[in-house]
Amino acid sequence: MHFIGFFDYTTWLTYISCLSAVFGIISACHGNTGLAVICILLSGFCDLFDGIVARTKKDRTQEQKNYGIQIDSLSDVIAFGVLPAVTFYKSGVDSVIGILILIIYVLCGLIRLAFFNVLETKRQANPDEDACAKSFRGMPITFSAIITPVVFFIGWLLPADVSIWLYYAAPAVMAFLFVLDIKVPKPNVGKLLFKQK
Repeated sequence: MHFIGFFDYTTWLTYISCLSAVFGIISACHGNTGLAVICILLSGFCDLFDGIVARTKKDRTQEQKNYGIQIDSLSDVIAFGVLPAVTFYKSGVDSVIGILILIIYVLCGLIRLAFFNVLETKRQANPDEDACAKSFRGMPITFSAIITPVVFFIGWLLPADVSIWLYYAAPAVMAFLFVLDIKVPKPNVGKLLFKQK
């Protein structure tokens, strides 16, 4: 019996990230935003290391490399696009304006990932092209794995009528930064751990 796709160890963290994100969405839908935030963190942890793990396999075919790029981005749409949007929605960002903000947030994340998938395909032909880059173009969608939990941790400490403004502002600002073509400095470990996406 055969299945389509690739299931070697280089894809495991990406699959775990996706499963965590889906579980987080279900948790948020049931009102458990705390568990949803934990799932965002878990997905972020998996995404932090999936590229490093994948690069340990030296005999990957070009098809496997391209698959890794695509499956990683598709997982990121769920983990750092849809999951935060659902979590914010279930936390009170449910007005017409709030829903519009969340739709734009997911759309901007999707646009960013598609754009950098195109660039990554080109980069495969010249792996050292941006190896020394000290900054990102715009804010990577994966930064949502840090920003969203921090926003909620702060929000839980504030009165509800104050935290709701934070929950509206955070996805709006992140969406804008996803697609704004500015230089965002990489953390010190950025060259090793963070991908331009």
